[in-house]
Amino acid sequence: MRTLLRDGIVVTMNATDTVFFGSVLIEDGRVVELLRDATTTSADRVVDLEGHALVPGFVQTHVHGCQTLFRGAADDRALLDWLKQRIWPLEAAHDARSLAASCELTALELLRSGTTAALTMETVHHTEAACSAYARTPLKATVGKCLMDQGDEVPAGLTESTANSLREAEQFLREYPPHADARLRACFAPRFALSCSEGLLRDVAALTRAHGALIHTHGAEQKAEVELVRRATGFHNLAYLDHVGMLAPQLRLAHVVHLEPAEWPLLRDSGTHVLHCPSSNLKLGSGIAPIVRYLALGIPVSIGADGAPCNNNLDALREARLAAQLQAHREGPGSLPAHQALALITRNGAAALERAHEFGSIREGLAADLVEIDLGTPHVVPSPDPISAIIYAAERADIRRVFVDGEVVVERGEALYTDAQRVVARANEEARKVFSRAGVAR
Repeated sequence: MRTLLRDGIVVTMNATDTVFFGSVLIEDGRVVELLRDATTTSADRVVDLEGHALVPGFVQTHVHGCQTLFRGAADDRALLDWLKQRIWPLEAAHDARSLAASCELTALELLRSGTTAALTMETVHHTEAACSAYARTPLKATVGKCLMDQGDEVPAGLTESTANSLREAEQFLREYPPHADARLRACFAPRFALSCSEGLLRDVAALTRAHGALIHTHGAEQKAEVELVRRATGFHNLAYLDHVGMLAPQLRLAHVVHLEPAEWPLLRDSGTHVLHCPSSNLKLGSGIAPIVRYLALGIPVSIGADGAPCNNNLDALREARLAAQLQAHREGPGSLPAHQALALITRNGAAALERAHEFGSIREGLAADLVEIDLGTPHVVPSPDPISAIIYAAERADIRRVFVDGEVVVERGEALYTDAQRVVARANEEARKVFSRAGVAR
């Protein structure tokens, strides 16, 4: 099957950010040719882009699919209260059905807003249910079972032994190998320093080297957390991760708002990737991560929406726009220009997932994971610079089609791969049960 996406503004997000008016030829789910003139090109199927922009599918690198059922239930709280009073009790109340419903809703929201791949951290139990849910969708997910073996005020439903944590996580790696040519992959996901023993973190570091897997965790998110880690370990967040052997090219560290400048070279030299979560950092009052400074040092940065309870939606375009605007406030206008903001949710995200050779830009040989955006709507025109229009003006309502492996999975906001009303109804039903089990008022 050869499909021609004809006559659009092709925003390649290649190394030189090439943009041109033309067409993209797809065969067997992959881009086979970029064409400035497709008048003589034959195809089995032709999709008229009508002059719309065509960009790589968005890649988010920090998402909690298990938390989407908790949207709106933990507003206006600081991080540690947010965790202890709401999120941990609710996560502990998940069963396999509710977790699957949450992850299926997560995938629906991500795909409808153009995200075709994500790095997710789920909860402690029922990880297989999360994977089964993602497997029913076109989302390309790298999924981690959350690891927790200690912590103050952790509910019984989230506690487990170090040995059991590692045994289940390693089994998960065998079922979903981290470098398999598959839609689903596994990673290690220790929650953060305060909920993991030093032994657990050291073992995760060793197992990561053995399996070649990613480590997905949190660090230096809020000042109070940083101080608690210092009291508990004698180290600042980053130095502690280095102390236990986790600071490495496989580490994916979410937030990284509060590092001392003296620590920045350690972050750079380790090859760690920073997962920036701008709206979550604002809503939880964490601060503004200095990502322009990180990028200038050569530290890899990508973007994630975090969980629905700490930003209330999972929209990659919104996150990229906010990232650019926050850096303009912090460092000055233009410090994170539009093309760089778009890179954070495309090629940088793919690199963080170690899948830049598969997707993240529009290039020959890569998967045809693509988003078609109408730049002709009243709130976008005129749009002389397509990338600027995408970052600063376009909304998810302007997304006309989402392609995964060359197939249309969303068209004009409607998911073609599932019954969205069924997904929403099931999510509402399971949310009521989770809140009841947790004893948390909605």
